[in-house]
Amino acid sequence: MNDYKTLEKQGLKFWPVALSEKEKAASIIPALLESQDKFISLLNISDANPIAWKNTLQNSRSLPANLFLKHLMVLSDIGGERLERFKNELELSLMEPQMEFTWEGNSYIYSFQSFFDGRSWNNKNLYVDGENIVNPQLLTPIIEDVSMLLLYGGLCTAENLPQEIYDRCIIGTLLGKKEELDLFVRQRYIWVSRITGGAKANMMGQLAQEYVKEYLINKLPDWDFTSKHIPGISQNDGRTPVGFDIVAISPNPKYCAIEVSFQVTTNSTIERKSGQARSRYLQLKNGGHKIAYVIDGAGNFKRKSALSTIMQYSDCAVTFRKEELNKLVNFLLQFENDGV
Repeated sequence: MNDYKTLEKQGLKFWPVALSEKEKAASIIPALLESQDKFISLLNISDANPIAWKNTLQNSRSLPANLFLKHLMVLSDIGGERLERFKNELELSLMEPQMEFTWEGNSYIYSFQSFFDGRSWNNKNLYVDGENIVNPQLLTPIIEDVSMLLLYGGLCTAENLPQEIYDRCIIGTLLGKKEELDLFVRQRYIWVSRITGGAKANMMGQLAQEYVKEYLINKLPDWDFTSKHIPGISQNDGRTPVGFDIVAISPNPKYCAIEVSFQVTTNSTIERKSGQARSRYLQLKNGGHKIAYVIDGAGNFKRKSALSTIMQYSDCAVTFRKEELNKLVNFLLQFENDGV
């Protein structure tokens, strides 16, 4: 049995730098929430004319153009896939690359600049994907085009546009209307935060698994890590294969299940793994297999009882520290060579 206190001493407690960088690239919502007040202020003072927001944005040192656009996309509930489709449909629907719209009782015409430049309106080209949103961008023709569509598309006088544009691209009607704009933005972000909270937790779990998996692949290039199941290991009277976070298969082959958990704050993941630990350990042992756990994070170490149970029913338990992951590599090699 592994020693709980020894494992805790070897724990990182908080995300390693490599994982933090991946998380930062993948998590967009925090950046949006942090800049929410600046975004609202910009639109509140940009009510002189439909393009007043451009000058305000270009004079802003704290709100990059790509982050401004991402706000508009979230508020409109229009993502990169829809925008790609919109560009194709607009090029076919509009006789000229222009959008005529009515704002505050007056007619305006906006000429699109990126219609025929060969680039699609996707997240990468707009610099609003997880990797690029953290890299500030100046206002470019493609970002300006999409921003104008999201602001005023619903006010367009053309009658043959996709219905989603009329229904969702209406943020421009709120320019200068402080209370209405503030309420709309904050209510929308409350909703967005709720639906992405679980997604973020799941995303971090996936990143932790990938981190361990990539480490093992680099150290054990001849091993197979593509499966999440082990032959003969099932539940529900044999009807359902048991799924593991990672399955290490040696060239022989021998099988070792690997469960991964890194929780900075407490949640139910470690309790669930604890509840499964005994039955999985016994089933794998009877099949001649092994099970290892990679566990870390301040939240996990607060669940002493659950963690102690996991360690009691494991063949190897390590943390995310590189020296610890090397112990896992050595354990797998030893298991392959002599079946210990």
